[in-house]
Amino acid sequence: MKREKHASGRYWISFLALFLLLCILFVWSINSGSVAMSLPDIIKIIFRREGEATAYNIIWQIRLPRVLAAVILGGALSVSGFLLQTFFHNPIAGPFVLGISSGAKLVVALTMICFLSRGITVSAMMMVLAAFFGSMISMGFVLVVSRKVRRMSMLVICGVMISYICSAITDFVVTFADDSNIVNLHNWSMGSFSGMTWSNVLVMTVIVFISVITVFFMSKPIGAYQLGEVYAQNLGVNIKAFRAALILLSSILSACVTAFAGPVSFVGIAVPHLVKNVLKTSKPILVIPACFLGGAVFCLFCDLIARTLFAPTELSISSVTALFGAPVVILIMIRRQKER
Repeated sequence: MKREKHASGRYWISFLALFLLLCILFVWSINSGSVAMSLPDIIKIIFRREGEATAYNIIWQIRLPRVLAAVILGGALSVSGFLLQTFFHNPIAGPFVLGISSGAKLVVALTMICFLSRGITVSAMMMVLAAFFGSMISMGFVLVVSRKVRRMSMLVICGVMISYICSAITDFVVTFADDSNIVNLHNWSMGSFSGMTWSNVLVMTVIVFISVITVFFMSKPIGAYQLGEVYAQNLGVNIKAFRAALILLSSILSACVTAFAGPVSFVGIAVPHLVKNVLKTSKPILVIPACFLGGAVFCLFCDLIARTLFAPTELSISSVTALFGAPVVILIMIRRQKER
């Protein structure tokens, strides 16, 4: 009884801490930039739609869409990583490490060059569909390799090789693209939450909301699957359909992130691991919402550093996420080695 109360208290404190961090970073991000604004001014602009014209446009057209994109896509990437870790039963599985993000990047790059060279604007939904197609191709290669290789370390190496192959093809295609297309593609391929519009935010919100809610309602079969396929089958889980659903949902979420922000590294691995350590549990009904909040906080924090540390020069988001996420991956691998 005491243990249950202690665990329940930890869950409440963890969620409250994540929510408070998200609120603090949200306000801090909106207030950070070349034009400083007071909190009352920000509140008045956001909630009352009143304020000085320049400040109003900065908040509504530049900062707010970017901050919301970081929150939504950060949460999506973290949940996608959790699904892949569940699927492969390994904490170092993630969309970036397994090459899924690189596959999405390749097809989006080809789509952008193809359409932009003809003067056709690529819609947000077209970008998401292209990224999803690319991520499914990469996921297919990963699944084929996973049947041949039993060791996760070999699977990760194969994922890295897939990533290099996709990057090489992308670079080859970019070499023969027009200069203007190369500039657009280069800015996107470095990874960034800048340049977001309200139409982008609307599309990503709908896709991520539906996907994450679906994942949340799958908490019970995910929990059973974590205990083994035989155990899940005994509880009536259709393993083939369930595994297909995991692949589909993780690909949709990672594709959405890549389509709008480019490849973002290590979030899908680091955040689920940190969340599980903080909660001291792997129960999906708790881990899934905590992963979303944790991913939102992590990406919002990294985006804040990326655009303010060396302002006006902006760092790529992947550079910052790798700086904080890669050490977590190293710790995971060291811990797993000690457990053997």
